[in-house]
Amino acid sequence: MSTISNRFIPGGAHHPYSQRLWCTQCHTDRFLIVESIEALEGGERDLVRVSYTCGECEYFYEHPAGVPQVAAILNRPGTPRSLGVLQFGGEYIHCGEPMHVAGSELRNAYAEMKTEREPEALLDVYLRTRVLRCNCGFQMEIPV
Repeated sequence: MSTISNRFIPGGAHHPYSQRLWCTQCHTDRFLIVESIEALEGGERDLVRVSYTCGECEYFYEHPAGVPQVAAILNRPGTPRSLGVLQFGGEYIHCGEPMHVAGSELRNAYAEMKTEREPEALLDVYLRTRVLRCNCGFQMEIPV
């Protein structure tokens, strides 16, 4: 049986599936960068599935965690917010604001390769993407 103390949240509500946001390599939560937050199936309101990376050793973790635990990491003074994009449910957040759709593109995924003999006709592969833009000017494309 685990003795991790933060499996218990204030108010006496016990969440047996919650795990501590912690880097097992660095033995601290000081360098954690939250990558994504998703609702858990089953309607647990105080639990989410969180993905995060340790900025010091670059280990990646994903597991259920209590909302207060995740909020404590995100609200910590000096937390790097500009290192990436946070996926929260169906939203992508950069600079603390949800990104907005700026259009869509159709990209060709074909890359020409040279070999000793002439290649046979290759099929073109296209990928439809959605362009997301932040108010700061940052933008990215995600598959539709």
